[in-house]
Amino acid sequence: MDGRSFTTIRAPRSWRSRVRKWADLIVQKGFFYRRPVRPIRDLLRQGVTPEKMALSLALGGALGVFPALGCTTLLCTLVAIVLRLNLPAIQIVNYFVYPIQIALLLPFFRLGEKLFRAAPLPVSIVQIQGMIHANAWAAVRFLWTTTWHAIVAWGLIAPVFVGLAYLILTPVLQRVLHREVTPTAETD
Repeated sequence: MDGRSFTTIRAPRSWRSRVRKWADLIVQKGFFYRRPVRPIRDLLRQGVTPEKMALSLALGGALGVFPALGCTTLLCTLVAIVLRLNLPAIQIVNYFVYPIQIALLLPFFRLGEKLFRAAPLPVSIVQIQGMIHANAWAAVRFLWTTTWHAIVAWGLIAPVFVGLAYLILTPVLQRVLHREVTPTAETD
């Protein structure tokens, strides 16, 4: 015997049950439920159509990773007003993809350099952030051409992302709406 009683020996769990446990924890009680999921669900309950919500979320994700720092909030606001989309939904996604925007900045720079056959810019993300904090205008002038190349690369990828995200999110949000909103029976 190894000193353990039979009551402390656990049956081995499958990896699926572990993943399901963590997913349930995140969705039901965690940060991701309270911040993006619950507000989106509440907006659906208030009458926003799943199609408009899916388009708002897809565009918020695409515009949120726009490879020019500091302009995504304005872009999302303008797109929401022009297309009459849900401004809170598009901004929620915009704010949540900010870390992804930082992570994708350099890959968009590199893709833009390859598209335009430009010389690679020998700069890291940390150096770019340091340049912006030290002197934002000098950083804009230094990164001007590289940023435009990255914007063109983003412009080639973003429509595909928006289309796929819209196609995936629309049926998901329709199911959420159908499950959340129960018809009320009118009694006389």
